[in-house]
Amino acid sequence: MKEQIRDLLSKHGTLPVAVSDIADDADLYAAGLSSFASVQLMLGLEEAFDIEFPDHLLNRKSFSSIQAIEDTLKVILEEEAA
Repeated sequence: MKEQIRDLLSKHGTLPVAVSDIADDADLYAAGLSSFASVQLMLGLEEAFDIEFPDHLLNRKSFSSIQAIEDTLKVILEEEAA
C-alpha cells in the first residue's frame, strides 16, 4: 500500500524533493505538500482505492505523513467493509 501511496504522492504532491527520499513518518507539509496538492492527492487516493474520504478524516493530520495516509486508508477500508 505504501508504494501505491508514494506513486500517487509523486504524481499529485508536487513536492520539491523526491518522494523516495521521504521517510514514512516524515512531515509531508514540511516537505512542501500544499493544501491544494493534498486535495489532488486525496482525489487520486479515492480513485486508486475506490473509496471516499468521510468528512471526519478530511484534515491535515490524515495527510501529514505517508504512514498517516496509510493509517487513514486502513480506517476507511475497515469502515466500508463493516
